Amino acid sequence: MDDADDPLAEHESSAIHEPRLWRDKGWTARVIKNEDGDGWAVEMIRDGSVEPALVGPWTMGRNKVDPKPLDAAAHQTLVKTAAEVIRRHEQQLHAQLNKQCSVDAESGAVTVRLVVTPDEFEPFGTLTAVDPFGDVIATIKVAPDFRLTRDSAARWVASGFARMG
Repeated sequence: MDDADDPLAEHESSAIHEPRLWRDKGWTARVIKNEDGDGWAVEMIRDGSVEPALVGPWTMGRNKVDPKPLDAAAHQTLVKTAAEVIRRHEQQLHAQLNKQCSVDAESGAVTVRLVVTPDEFEPFGTLTAVDPFGDVIATIKVAPDFRLTRDSAARWVASGFARMG
C-alpha cells in the first residue's frame, strides 16, 4: 500500500510541529498574543470546529518576552484539558435538555421525563410518563421552556395525562 491509500500517512502529513503551532491527533494548539493584557495565550481547536474549545494563558519563555515553544507533552496535556472542557459542556447541555422526576399515582409510582429538542426553527419538548416497569403510559408535546417540577408532573398525572396549555 502506498502513502496515498494510507489514512495514517495522510494524518501524519497534515501534522504540524512548530513552536507556536502544533497540529496533531485531531487538535490544533496555537500560541497567540493575549488580548486581555500582556503575555501569551494558547487556544485549542478540535479538527472540524470553528471556535476554540479552550483558551488559556501560556507560559513565557526564558527571555520573558517570547512564549515558551509548544512541544508534544504540552500538546498532549492541552488535548486532555480541552477534551474535558468539551465533555463537561456536553454533560451540562444534556442535563438542561433531559429532566425527570417521579410522582405517586393511584396505580403506583410514575416517572415523568422531559426531553427538549433544540431545533433551530421550532424547538419543542416531549413529556413522557413511564410506569415502574418501564412501559410508556402517555406522551405529549410541550413548549421547549416547559418547567418540569414534581408539582407540574403530579398535575399532569392527576389530569389523566391531559394536553397541557
